[in-house]
Formats: sequence, structure tokens, C-alpha cells
Amino acid sequence: MHTETGVFGRSQELSSRRHEQVVFCEDDKSGLKAIIAIHSTALGPALGGTRFYPYASESAALEDVLRLSWGMTYKAAAAGVNLGGGKAVIIGDPATMKTEELLAAYARFVNTLGGRYITAGDVGTNTDDLDVIGKHTAFVTGRSTAAGGSGDSARLTALGVFHAMRAGAESVWGAPSMAGRTVGVEGVGKVGGELIAMLLADGAEVCATDVNDAALQRISRQHPSVRLLSTVATAPVDIYAPCALGGILTATTAETIEAKLVCGAANNQLATPEVERSLNERGITWVPDFVANAGGLMQVAGELRAADPVAIESDVTAIYDRCRDIITAAQASGIGTGAAANRFAERRLDAIPRTI
Repeated sequence: MHTETGVFGRSQELSSRRHEQVVFCEDDKSGLKAIIAIHSTALGPALGGTRFYPYASESAALEDVLRLSWGMTYKAAAAGVNLGGGKAVIIGDPATMKTEELLAAYARFVNTLGGRYITAGDVGTNTDDLDVIGKHTAFVTGRSTAAGGSGDSARLTALGVFHAMRAGAESVWGAPSMAGRTVGVEGVGKVGGELIAMLLADGAEVCATDVNDAALQRISRQHPSVRLLSTVATAPVDIYAPCALGGILTATTAETIEAKLVCGAANNQLATPEVERSLNERGITWVPDFVANAGGLMQVAGELRAADPVAIESDVTAIYDRCRDIITAAQASGIGTGAAANRFAERRLDAIPRTI
């Protein structure tokens, strides 16, 4: 029985595919405390965003970066891009701690990895930050168009989620349309805001919630028809779209969700794998997050190879087909959509000989 604790133990708890490398970064002068986790480089350099967040503890930050980097491996594999999985977290409040000196120090740590890890944006970081990081390392993507990058990835991330939701709707109700459906969006930041606009344009009724009241008021001004609620997870909606932080789907919430379809942009939505079983038993279809939210990854991966933006958007739109295939495979095999998506990704990973 596995009893190992610490980094190695946590890595094994995620799956049999352990992390290749975890780097702890600290710079006293700037106040930087960061962790970079490289889960896999089997398909290519590990790519993943940098999350700047005031974690309650270093242990919580480690847990998050391990889970997120593992998820990036599967996201890249399922998306068909030749990249591995990695992620980084900077511990602290970006509103008070973020400085050019700190970002430069972080970039220097990224540089020491020699290209095994390529960073991008995430919660708490934006294109301006990536432009600063790009002054100190070449191993960064998602920079502003002025700096030669592809710009913010929120729109394409939302576009992928929208098409994943269409695939889920087709499975549940027989038509890939949001018309007449009520969608509860949890988290109305950049991605959630873009998704709301797409849902409304397709005929959906939308209700929304967020811990940030200013963000909710912005959505209300932009889209007066959106109903603002204290919670949408247990509201009488057809579709629940978690677009904030992960772990929101717990054993408790799985028993109280009224939606028949769960599909959103948040990473690591399931608090534990058992949650999906609870959703299945209640007849709720879950579209795996790492497949649905791969649009941003496709954009920054395209930036790295200087791909045509029109071709990248076409690839993102095809998330609809990938999600439909995964849902169909799950139904045919009598397994959950998460297991079916894992199999889809692992076929690519297993075809590559391990070099480490």
C-alpha cells in the first residue's frame, strides 16, 4: 500500500504517470516564491500558465501546481498538440506583490530549465506580465500582439468551451444549440465574460455568479439580461458552467446540482474522481474540463509555431467534434466521460517511447 508523503507521494496519488520535475523558486530581493511543475515532456516541451494566487499555504500551492500540470499533459495530448504538461504558481496576492522585479526573477528561473518548460498566462497573470517575462526568457508564449505574441487567450478558451457545451447539449437534448436553455456561469472573469456573450448570441438565458462583485456589475452593464445570483451550482438551470477555480464539484455539490449538463472553463473541476460517478448516477453529463477548455492552449501552441490564426480558430471549433466523440465512446463503453477522455489522451502518450 502506498504511504509515501510529500512531493513524490502527491505525484503518485494523481496517476501512475509521475511528475518528471518540480522546481521551488525563491528570490529574497523581489519576494518571489514560486513552484514550477513539469509533469511530462513525452510529446514536447511542457507548456502551462503561471498562476499568481494568494494560497493559504505552500502546501496548498504545491497541491494546485501538481494537479494543474498533470491536467496540462492530458489537455495537450487530447488536443492533438505536440507539447507536454507543466504549470507554475507564484505564491502571493498579485494586487500587492506583482512587480517587474518579481516577474523578472521568475523569468530567470524559467530560463534555467532550458526550454523544458514554457510559460503562459493564467489566473493572476496577463499579457502585460508575459511581455515583462519575455524580456528575460524566450520560453514564454501568450504575449501581447505589440510584443509579437497572439494576445489574450480568453476568447478562444471560451470558444472551445462553447463548442464543447454544444456537443454536450446534443447528447443530452438532441440538438447542438443553446436556444431555450438556461446556463449558470460561475466565474465571470475574462473567459466567463466571453462565454456569456457567446451563449446569449446563441439564444441561451444566462444567470451568473462571482465572488468579485465588481466583475458581476460589469457583466450586468454589458449584458442586462443576465440574472445575478448568489450561487448557480444548485440553481434551476439546464447547464452548469464552472469557470472559476477548480475543485468546485464535490460529493456534496454533485448531489444537489439540478443541471443535466456540466461544462465549463475551470481546470480540475472534480474535487475527487469519485464525484464523476455521483454525477453519472444522477444522469448528469460532465464534459471533461481539460478537453473543453483547450482553446487557449491551442492558441499559444499556435503562437509558438507561427500558425495562421484562422487555422487555429478552426482547430478550436473542432473541440465540438472531439467532445462528441468522447461522449459517444463513454456511452458505448459504459464508462464516465472522464475515463473516456483519459483513454483518448493516453493513446497518444503511450505511443511515445519514454526517455526519462
